[in-house]
This record gives sequence, structure tokens and C-alpha cells, in this order.
Amino acid sequence: MRQAMETKSVIAALSALAQESRLGIFRHLVQVGPDGCAASKIGEALDIAPSSLSFHMKELSHAGLVTSRQEGRFVIYAANYDVMNEVLGFLTENCCGGNPCSPVSACCPPSAATT
Repeated sequence: MRQAMETKSVIAALSALAQESRLGIFRHLVQVGPDGCAASKIGEALDIAPSSLSFHMKELSHAGLVTSRQEGRFVIYAANYDVMNEVLGFLTENCCGGNPCSPVSACCPPSAATT
């Protein structure tokens, strides 16, 4: 039963990221770092209207990919690196038959995906 919950969480995260604006928001927050940034700054950086941004942040938040905190009158959003790493770990858990490998290794050559 534990595996099903983990799978559901990964599916929720991947579903949230499977939209251009949300993927851009998440990548922006990863680049900004753990301190995060104000919603208004995210909107400005990615040219997303406040009403749309609010919708996308809700989706990312429900998936656990972002955290938020209130600082005065600003809402500060940050990437949830723990969840991001859990998703990446889930996706690469059995990579290369359980053998350690780098992103481009002998067991996972780039051309293997295209043949």
C-alpha cells in the first residue's frame, strides 16, 4: 500500500508539471533558490497575470511542489526540494539495473533512447 501512495504522489507532481506555465514557474523557483520569491516577482519574470498565477500556484501547491509563507503583505513561494528529489528518486530508482551511474553513462547512452 505504501508504494501506491508514493506512485499517486509522483503522478500528482508530474501532472502539475505537465503544463507550460507551471513548469516554467517551478523551474524559476528552483533557480531562485530556497529563499523563494514573492508571487508578484514570479508573475513579472514569467509574464503571467496575477489571476492565472494564483491558479497555477494552487496546482503546484496541491502537488506538494511548492511551499508558501506570508511575509508582511507578500506571499513568498519556494520550490519544495524534498518533493522534487523524491520524484527524481522515484523516476531513477532502478536506473541501470540498480548499478550506480551518471546521467550519461555506459549503461544509459543518449543514443539508446532514439534507437
